[in-house]
Order: sequence, then structure tokens, then C-alpha cells
Amino acid sequence: MAKRAAPPKDSPRAGSRGRVLLADDSVLTCELFGEYLGARGFEVAVAHDGETAIATAVAAKPDVIVIDLSMPRLDGVAAIRRLKDDARTQGIPVIVLTGHVASPRQHEAQSAGAAAFLTKPCLPEEIERLIGDLLGRAA
Repeated sequence: MAKRAAPPKDSPRAGSRGRVLLADDSVLTCELFGEYLGARGFEVAVAHDGETAIATAVAAKPDVIVIDLSMPRLDGVAAIRRLKDDARTQGIPVIVLTGHVASPRQHEAQSAGAAAFLTKPCLPEEIERLIGDLLGRAA
């Protein structure tokens, strides 16, 4: 039996719609959106704090990052700034998914480099659509 070669780290597996990093301190949020996106053909990585989100983004090279603003160790705005300051991750679009509705935090996140802003609660289909828009593919 021939072994399949592992896909290169800089491209999604054959049949994958892309790699998504979900960064949220809520395990439930990550499970909900992670299971949905996985079932829809995306590869999903998860981080539960800002520091881990940055390390995972560098290692996993996601196509899109979905990040909460309120997280331990490093909040979402600071994490976005660090991601955008790092040549290895600066080109990755970032979607903010947070419970902070119409606050100055939204402006801070956009100023830091976020490409889009969604508020919780949010339907998984909305995240999928936005990811598809950012990747230039139909969701």
C-alpha cells in the first residue's frame, strides 16, 4: 500500500476550502464554529488566548483568522497588532467576532488591521460567507 504524501504546510489539503484559525477563550464558541466550518470543508485550528493565537498563526499559516477581542494573556486588539507587524502573518485577513457591540473596541480592531467585524451572537453561515468573501471564493 502506497503512503500518501502529507500536504505542504503552505497550502490547504486537497479538497479543503482553506485554513481557518479560531481564537476565542470560549471553548463553546470554538466548538460551535469549528465543527460547522470543519463540516463545510475548512481545516480549523483553535487557540484560547492571544499569545497562542499568534503562535498558531505562525505555525499553521491559516488563510483567515477569526478572533475575539476579550481573551486572556493578550487581548484581540493587541494580537491583531502583533499579527500585522509580523511579516509571516501580516497578509492573513482577520475577522473580529466579539460581544463588544458598537464600541470604541471596534474602531481599535479596525485600526489594528482587522478586515471585518462581527458581533455575537452570530450565525455560523455568516462567518462562512465572510470567510468566502475574504478568500475570494463563494461560500
